[in-house]
Amino acid sequence: MLPAIVIEKLPRLIRAIRLIPGNASADEAAGLADELAGITAMVAEKFTNDRTAEGIQRAQLLSVGCVSLGLEHLVKEEMEMRDGAQGDLDALDVLLGEGAEFVFQQGFRLIRDLAALPEDTLLGEFDSDPVYSARRLKELFVDICTADPGETWSGYERYLGQLKQRQDVQAIVRAAQWLRRHHWEGPVKDPDLNAEGVIALAIIFGIEGGGRIVARTGQKEFERFVQTVRKAKPDFDAGWAALLEQIPAPHQAIIADRIQSYRNSILLQNIAGKVPLKELFVELENYAGSEIDAEYP
Repeated sequence: MLPAIVIEKLPRLIRAIRLIPGNASADEAAGLADELAGITAMVAEKFTNDRTAEGIQRAQLLSVGCVSLGLEHLVKEEMEMRDGAQGDLDALDVLLGEGAEFVFQQGFRLIRDLAALPEDTLLGEFDSDPVYSARRLKELFVDICTADPGETWSGYERYLGQLKQRQDVQAIVRAAQWLRRHHWEGPVKDPDLNAEGVIALAIIFGIEGGGRIVARTGQKEFERFVQTVRKAKPDFDAGWAALLEQIPAPHQAIIADRIQSYRNSILLQNIAGKVPLKELFVELENYAGSEIDAEYP
């Protein structure tokens, strides 16, 4: 069995610096070195510890990674070109033309914007707490931007992966927030949000037909709904079609995907069947969670 081929992929900043001989003047090199030293000092002061050797060393790793992240974002070649010599030359041109501090700020902005995106479809008051937000920002900064100058760094790929994941979560959250604003009884105002629970309720109640949007319910309303469904035996697909007509285009894909997920669920089968209401309500809690109002035991 042949050994695996490991391709070294140093941080973009390091690869660009290696091209300085023959591509930059001594003054340009000295200016870049001064800028990078200043960035490291700033990172040590704000994020690590500028009074210890360990703190300064950690700041250097973070500086290398954040500048490299900014370079990856600014250098716009195709992915297959991103690892080539031309991409590294372009990165050096950006460093010398725009300055390392500008590139660092670009990288840090990516981290800051990423930290502002939701990680999970369960949101609470703490998510907007400034202390929590600052801690989350620092954790992301350290996780993605720590880059050893002599080792392979995959921070940019991890950034792209987290960006995609969080954008997907944000799409779910925004769909749920829209449903809450258009709840049939009036907007649901609650700092805590179970986005998947809101969407589940809308889809479950959607089988009744009429396009009414339900983003929050209680036991009494659920019992009325079940009795209506069992008596009228509505066409589920027609009900979901009416629901989707009410949903704006940006959110339709999310709702349609969840409809497919719930189409053959045991809960919907039991709603149309003869399972006792108390058992059904317990099943509903598994889908909607905190989006159910407590009315009575």
